[in-house]
Amino acid sequence: MDASFLLVQLFNGIQYGLLLFFIASGLTLIFGILGIINLAHGAFYMLGAYMAYWLAALSGSLVLAILGSVAAMAVMGFLIERFLMVHLYHRNHLDQVLLTYGLILILNEAQRLAWGNDVHGVAIPAMVDFSFRLTNGMAFPFYRVLLAGLCAVLAVGMFLVIQKTRFGIWIRAGASNREMVSAMGIDIKMLSGIVFAAGAAMSGFAGAVVTPLSSVYPGMGDAVIVISFVVVVIGGIGSVKGAFFGALLIGIADTFGRVLLPELASLLVYAVMATILLWRPQGLFVRA
Repeated sequence: MDASFLLVQLFNGIQYGLLLFFIASGLTLIFGILGIINLAHGAFYMLGAYMAYWLAALSGSLVLAILGSVAAMAVMGFLIERFLMVHLYHRNHLDQVLLTYGLILILNEAQRLAWGNDVHGVAIPAMVDFSFRLTNGMAFPFYRVLLAGLCAVLAVGMFLVIQKTRFGIWIRAGASNREMVSAMGIDIKMLSGIVFAAGAAMSGFAGAVVTPLSSVYPGMGDAVIVISFVVVVIGGIGSVKGAFFGALLIGIADTFGRVLLPELASLLVYAVMATILLWRPQGLFVRA
């Protein structure tokens, strides 16, 4: 096990972590601002992947498929928030869990009706379908490098929007006091719809861009939502910065666990979560 092999695994862990960040950041935004525990968040990831598979087959362009998938998930998220989630803002978390779990069943069945139970795949575009040669027997796909770079750029963009723009101020204010934001003349209903749509779009984006690297199959969002909640809890509920560092930590831990301790890989992720919560029960970036 040489240094180049460990470097490749480190990069794989970072790339996986950045992908997890897009799912977990949408989840923590929805909970931090709207107060909604959205178990159906993983279903947006699955539908994003299926939409990308379908649109790539129709258009022959992965870029158009990703853009179309993100737009479709944003519209779906906005409609779900406007007609379903709006009734949960003053209800307890049990009601939220029951409704969003029911939404998982509905969306999973809709996927089966639309695309069936077959496993699908999306080809990597020819212009980025090559690898960097690291050693005589080891190469690293360029698409993974491109994906990691794209996710990093979008993560920086998200940080700038939330921290440096007026819209970001509204988001942070809405997370602190929805009533006060509404009293200041800001349309909190529209803001809530946009935030939920953005969360769904980020999850759909993650599902779309991963299709050339992973199979597209029914229920693929079920495992993702579990690991995303782990990231959110580690980073601190409601903290986008916490979701970023938590996702990187879990991505690296999961990748090295699968390589070094494959029989304990799934246990390692939860061991990391338990260790951090024993140290900081409120998460990495939330004050007690």
